Amino acid sequence: MSNTIKEKAPGFAVCFLLALPAWFIGKQFPVVGSAVIAILLGMIIALFWKDQGKAKKGIKFTSKYILQTAVVLLGFGMDLGVVLRTGGQSLPIIISTIATSLILAWVLHKAMHIPGNISTLVGVGSSICGGSAIAATAPVIDADDKEVAQAISVIFFFNVMAAIFFPMLGAAIGFDTHSGEAFGIFAGTAINDTSSVTAAAATWDSMWNLGAETLNKAVTVKLTRTLAIIPITLGLAIHRARKSSGSGKNNFSLKRAFPMFLLYFVIASVITTLAGMAGVSAEVFAPLKELSKFFITMAMAAIGLNSNLVELVKSGGKPIALGAVCWAGITAVSLLMQHVMGIW
Repeated sequence: MSNTIKEKAPGFAVCFLLALPAWFIGKQFPVVGSAVIAILLGMIIALFWKDQGKAKKGIKFTSKYILQTAVVLLGFGMDLGVVLRTGGQSLPIIISTIATSLILAWVLHKAMHIPGNISTLVGVGSSICGGSAIAATAPVIDADDKEVAQAISVIFFFNVMAAIFFPMLGAAIGFDTHSGEAFGIFAGTAINDTSSVTAAAATWDSMWNLGAETLNKAVTVKLTRTLAIIPITLGLAIHRARKSSGSGKNNFSLKRAFPMFLLYFVIASVITTLAGMAGVSAEVFAPLKELSKFFITMAMAAIGLNSNLVELVKSGGKPIALGAVCWAGITAVSLLMQHVMGIW
């Protein structure tokens, strides 16, 4: 055990040291976020640090297992009862936008010959919750660090675009400016990453002096979307296990296919829910939520260190096109569903 810790300590320490400045810069620029800053720092350092030597094992460990730990800790921020009670109104929109993104990702994977893992990561990241969904999905489909970096980069680009332009779009198409409900649902269903959802919702609140009405609505809808991590990743795990076993049902094992960290994620969510029912304040779990975000930042630094920035830029055309189509599709379906349901 002590030898294993010694082997991984140098790489773990490098990722930790990279995550620290990324974390604090991300606090100052929430639209960008610490995860994106960390992955960029890692990529830049990787251009000059070719031989990682003793740090290699720890970097690999961080990019995989610290990432899984981060997903588990995310569960402590989710009171299932609150999410289901307040997110029911937006559920048809959420299901429609998720289905739209996944179908578009699959179609473009076939039509444009985009690698399967990239298509899956961009589709899931666009439809559910950006970096967190990619973090949960990557180990399930055995995506490598380059694929994760590519997907994160695409999601980041469209996150920033949405945070900047969606408030202007909402005003242009006639969302109710006396209430944060319509734009809150729109932001929560059409923007994938929490940082960009909150940025866009807060902008709408400040534009029309709505206090935190839009922000509260958007974050609740966003939390409801996050629950989709569980069935989507479990479905992917089962599909991948069946495929690898040659589609023979006798060779399939749910126990082998099931990603255990998702079970721990569910347990964490249940603990949060039961604690809330017992009158425990949600603030008790706030440190674990923050630790989760920091672990994601560390894992992104590790992924950046294992990525080739030059190769990433050269091969970025098709994934960006995929991200653009998914983003446009989700936006259109979110607006259409709100119109059909009489919200807007």
